[in-house]
Amino acid sequence: MDINCNCHLYFTTATIHKWITLLEDDFNKELVLSSLKFLVEKKRVRIFAFVIMPNHIHIIWEILEGNKREDVQRDLLKFTSQKLIFRLKDLKSSLLNKFIVNLKDRNFQIWQRNSLSIPLWTKEVIEQKVDYIHENPLKGRWNLSSTPESYPYSSADFYLNNERQFNFLTHYMDC
Repeated sequence: MDINCNCHLYFTTATIHKWITLLEDDFNKELVLSSLKFLVEKKRVRIFAFVIMPNHIHIIWEILEGNKREDVQRDLLKFTSQKLIFRLKDLKSSLLNKFIVNLKDRNFQIWQRNSLSIPLWTKEVIEQKVDYIHENPLKGRWNLSSTPESYPYSSADFYLNNERQFNFLTHYMDC
């Protein structure tokens, strides 16, 4: 069954360089959240689901007209990289050394290059990805929460309890 709208949703995964658990820190997760909110407020995207894990993020989003997915994704990752690097420098964290790279255009790399982004065209696939996102914190490796809705850095509570903690979210059925 196709979604009955003109939305072009994507499932995007971005991973921290070398799978380092930089996003364990709640402050760092809040940086990502504020960046997502900013993109929505600037009408560059609509966000339908997300989860922020210790070393990666998953997002279901629609890139709004006048924007290119590659540009929005690049801007999100570049901005959050800069903020995270500044924070590590301010904290004088030795963790910053793990992100040193010898590249022409940068000294540090926070996100791995070539983030995964796949189009979602059917309701069934969207629902499968929403469930995957919300179940991610419960996985054995992470075990961050006992229920999807109790993990504070995801859209699960929005879908399961109609909680509006994240005012930048849109329900996928409202596409």
